[in-house]
Amino acid sequence: MASAVQTPAWMRPQNTLVRRVRLSGIGLHTGRHVRVVLHPARADHGVVFYRSDVDAFIPAVAEAAGRFDHATSLGERGRDVATVEHLLSAAVGAGLDNLLVELDGPEVPILDGSALPWLDAFETAGLVALNTRAVPFVPSRILTVSESSGKKLEIRPARDLRVTYTIDFPNPAVGRQSITVVLTPESYAAHIAPARTFGFLAEYEMLKAHGLARGAREDNCIVVGDDRVENGDLRFVDEFVRHKVLDLLGDLALVGRPVLGHVVAHKAGHAMHATLARLLREESRAAFAARAATSAHTAALTARI
Repeated sequence: MASAVQTPAWMRPQNTLVRRVRLSGIGLHTGRHVRVVLHPARADHGVVFYRSDVDAFIPAVAEAAGRFDHATSLGERGRDVATVEHLLSAAVGAGLDNLLVELDGPEVPILDGSALPWLDAFETAGLVALNTRAVPFVPSRILTVSESSGKKLEIRPARDLRVTYTIDFPNPAVGRQSITVVLTPESYAAHIAPARTFGFLAEYEMLKAHGLARGAREDNCIVVGDDRVENGDLRFVDEFVRHKVLDLLGDLALVGRPVLGHVVAHKAGHAMHATLARLLREESRAAFAARAATSAHTAALTARI
């Protein structure tokens, strides 16, 4: 699988693709067939989506996040792009910082429901280091997002990126699952990227009535019945919670730069993930602005001596 050069996150260069690569598939919720071209991008470009059908550029940043109807959408309605989290998660896992995602429809294809096809695409295109250092953000304090029913999400300062995630569903096929993973390109490719999205058969007609899950098929998601998985074997015994980690990492990409910290999630979801990403982005921008102001002040004082 594609991966960045093996240096610590606070020392590595930014990365992009060597060449462009094409994919296509249907959207999980719209059911529309969409063609995607992944393009290399310059340093500090970040990940940006370009909808060629409506001529709209949408940066993958927290302030662009909008709807969270069983997926994460970016941009204003009519010019938005939906279900971005699997592609963004693969970019985080591989250490891919700069990417232009061109697509001709409103939703990123679901492919097999995991992040593996995106890692395979990165592998096909190749990754190349740029002459600019990746500057990660490390929060200086614990940041917390909480909701009713015991839902909680927080990030604690740390020297690496690790995630502890717990889910607890009443359906016995899922139940309570928990995992902790320290993120590296290798651990992501082996333990997180293969985990597929899942949905409950009992909710399927309701979701379709609300314009969702119109592209859901047995080959692109785990179908959960009343008490069992209905469409084959799981890739992991705890594939459900691993996929939640995958989603979380994709939503954390909306910070706009690498993040170091220990993220602890309990029964969280896309909206909570995006709220944490927004808080981190605000703290990151404030911290770097303060650092720039200090550097300018120091330079001004030095010039007077």
